[in-house]
Amino acid sequence: MRRWTRLPEEESRIDISPLIDVVFILLIFFVVTTTFVKDMNLDIQRPSAASASLAPSKAVRIYLDAQGNIYLDNQPLRVWMVQSKVRALLREGASDVLVVTDVRVPAGRLVEVVDQARLAGAKNVGVATQSEAG
Repeated sequence: MRRWTRLPEEESRIDISPLIDVVFILLIFFVVTTTFVKDMNLDIQRPSAASASLAPSKAVRIYLDAQGNIYLDNQPLRVWMVQSKVRALLREGASDVLVVTDVRVPAGRLVEVVDQARLAGAKNVGVATQSEAG
């Protein structure tokens, strides 16, 4: 019959270096994948409104400059392209659309863009304004 003999017990320790490595990798991942909301460098004079409220940061932003040109993700678009581009962005998790427009843009052009965003499935479509003082 064989007897098991125990060796002197070693001090048990928990090695946390793999945990630190994993946390560091996750930190890098989240920093790299975070999106920062920046307005395009367009010279836009926003219209003002007394009832203005803050827009969500995850909103899809469509820009209309003074000439009526449309931009989405720093890319120029035609009106007929807005619907498909917005639909794709809504599938990725955005829920609202914000149209950043210049005061000089004709109302008809603004309505076309808002209509295309709604046809894409956006539930909330707003127009960015400059909040009035007082």
